Amino acid sequence: MQTTNAWRQNSMARALDAQPFELLIQGMTCASCARRVERALAEVPGVQEATVNFATQRASGRYQPQQARPDALAEAVVRAGYHVLARDPGEQTQGEQRTLQRELSLSVALTLPLLVIAMSHGALPGTEGPWGRWLQFALATPVVLGPGRRFFTLAWAALRHRTADMNTLVAMGVGAAWSYSTAALVAPGLFAHAGHGRVPHLYFEAAAAILTFVLLGKLLETRARHRLLDAVRGLMALQPQRARRLQGEHEEDVPLSELVPGDTVRVRPGERIPTDGEVVRGASAVDESMLTGESLPVDKAVGARVFGGTQNQGGALTVRVLQTGKGTALARIIEAIEQAQGSRAPIARLADVVSGIFVPAVLGIAALTFGVWLALDPSSAGLATAVERFVAVLVIACPCALGLATPAAVAVGTGRGAELGVLIKGGAALEAASRIDTVLLDKTGTLTEGKPSLTEVIALPPRASATLLSWAASAERESEHPIARALVAGARERGVPLRPVEGFRSEAGHGIEAQVEGHTVRVGTRAWLGQAGLDAQPLEADAERLAAQGQTPFFVAVDGALAGLVAVADRPTGAARPVVSALGAMGLDTLMVTGDRASTAQAVAHELGIRTVFSEVKPEDKARIVREQRARGRTVAMVGDGINDAPALAEAQVGIALGTGTDIAVAAADFTLLRGGLAALPTALQLARATLRTVRQNLFWAFLYNVMGIPLAAGLLYPWTGWLLSPIVASVAMSLSSVSVLANSLRLKRFQPPAALPVHP
Repeated sequence: MQTTNAWRQNSMARALDAQPFELLIQGMTCASCARRVERALAEVPGVQEATVNFATQRASGRYQPQQARPDALAEAVVRAGYHVLARDPGEQTQGEQRTLQRELSLSVALTLPLLVIAMSHGALPGTEGPWGRWLQFALATPVVLGPGRRFFTLAWAALRHRTADMNTLVAMGVGAAWSYSTAALVAPGLFAHAGHGRVPHLYFEAAAAILTFVLLGKLLETRARHRLLDAVRGLMALQPQRARRLQGEHEEDVPLSELVPGDTVRVRPGERIPTDGEVVRGASAVDESMLTGESLPVDKAVGARVFGGTQNQGGALTVRVLQTGKGTALARIIEAIEQAQGSRAPIARLADVVSGIFVPAVLGIAALTFGVWLALDPSSAGLATAVERFVAVLVIACPCALGLATPAAVAVGTGRGAELGVLIKGGAALEAASRIDTVLLDKTGTLTEGKPSLTEVIALPPRASATLLSWAASAERESEHPIARALVAGARERGVPLRPVEGFRSEAGHGIEAQVEGHTVRVGTRAWLGQAGLDAQPLEADAERLAAQGQTPFFVAVDGALAGLVAVADRPTGAARPVVSALGAMGLDTLMVTGDRASTAQAVAHELGIRTVFSEVKPEDKARIVREQRARGRTVAMVGDGINDAPALAEAQVGIALGTGTDIAVAAADFTLLRGGLAALPTALQLARATLRTVRQNLFWAFLYNVMGIPLAAGLLYPWTGWLLSPIVASVAMSLSSVSVLANSLRLKRFQPPAALPVHP
């Protein structure tokens, strides 16, 4: 027991002594790269834990300074084949994006004419002779040795760690095609025997085309990563950099980093609250939509909690600081977005999935082919045949159609989506969206309009409803509260005149009082009228009925007598119910998740036909609900528009933001509905399904080509049929395979949205 306790105490001491570390990594291109860096860091003596976030290109963890130097951590990353940077990851991503854009531009400029020359098969004058062959070499070589160099470097790093990934597959295919073609160009006699006296065929166009399409995919991934960093920076910008700290009655302007729990700060109207705290003086309305999604501001008085980044609207507040730094609600949202993006499983791209099997298998088949042919004929002629068969296997396995299968369909699908007002952030989003079976819908601003509007006016006789609305809206005209603006807008929409106002007075959280043409008008809660000795009992039943329907009622008194009530609500959009019905027809489960009150959420859900509702949830709780649904084996899409939705958008397999939403939500999402709002949601999901059907069809034909081509290239059927795959025939087959993939992908241009919910371009 003493030994166990001593061990436990030593372990606790080591944990307390451990220090955190964070490194910025350059060069990671896929999830396997992140795992490789994690393993390299974990092997450093003294490292207790290491986690690599591929999305943000960061490695973090804890280590024992007595056992490991910070330099040792960086050296481990370098040994794994990557680089450690000291600059901001946003700058790193921007630099990488600019580099990829330059490399892709160069590749496209050289590959397009190369494809025209190679696929014409001599139909163009001068392209079949020596001049045309050297022109192909001149066009392909800068692509292979320039932009393509990155893939050879990463493939070598993978080889040193005894693994294979997509970079290995690309490097193998490109290297085989370019090396064989260069050798056949420089020494055509070496391959003339196997070609039966003909000039050996070249595969320069295959090498350049593979690199160009893979670079396009890398550029799309980098742009998506940059959007994530933009989202995080946008959230950080919501928190003020400085605060007005109070020393007695003296006010001093200090950096936010100097605040500690227990300090008191002053927040003026219109300013953002610097950090989480408690109101100790003053009253105001605070816009907390970034946290709750609720469109109505929350009234704050002494004792109320406030949160950093939310916006003070009405009056001045004095706040005692309770949390700073990473303990604030805003910091937790940022952390939730980063963790969700980093932990999300990457798209199961074909190359990443099969490369570990495909690459060794092809190399093994090629080596076996060489050995068998050489054993059959050890002469110089036999050696030439064996070399030609060996290279033919590698060339025929070159994943040209395979490389086109996904990006071609994704390119056409995303282009058609843009025409329909749906912005899609690449193949990963499309693949995940095609498998969605559960859709979580935010309420405020997504299913509803996102702002209160006048819904009901009930006047007690003998007054008319128009007269009551005129008094109430006139009294509220001096207020900046969203409910006041809703009353004024409702009066104007109904053609009700607004009257002159004097002596306006408001009390946060209760109501307002004003003189309207000599009449004293009070608008507010039952308690507000009670302070003036008024009994709201005659209208209590109506108020409870409206509240049960998700509306917010306010009583109106004129000259000391109860006159009626008005109600406002955040109403569902016109598209909400048809969209929910369309999702049900697609076989999808639809759930509502909102930070709003349970009664309001249930009322809206009942109106729209949604059975499952999660209400009064915080942003991190929305992400937790997504995780719970995923843990149940569901494939989840989250649809939202606010900052408070960003963690859930990032956590879901597919995050879908409305184009009218915040920049933070759009950046954290995979899909953005730019036109048509929520009505475009069924279109986006149907397009994803159609695109993935096309990808699967493309992959089938691409695999069929390889399955049939490799045995022919190896000469497996030669003893029975005498067939050997001619390089010229292989080139034609490869071209036709690529053309069929492109033609099949172009069918997506004819995709039409569901007839029930048309989205006009």
